[in-house]
Amino acid sequence: MYRLVCGDVMPECAARFEGTDRARLIAEVTQHAARAHGIVGAPIEITMALECRISAHDRPTAA
Repeated sequence: MYRLVCGDVMPECAARFEGTDRARLIAEVTQHAARAHGIVGAPIEITMALECRISAHDRPTAA
């Protein structure tokens, strides 16, 4: 199980994401980033940029 609190990456954002599949979690975070924070571009570019930014913040949780 993985968890990401958007506020760890984007200050003051209360969005939280949780799931068992890290790739799916990153896809959900990517969609949120586009909608809520105006991060736009080709999906692979967004995913790669977010992967770098969130890798220090996503954390496994107890199942």
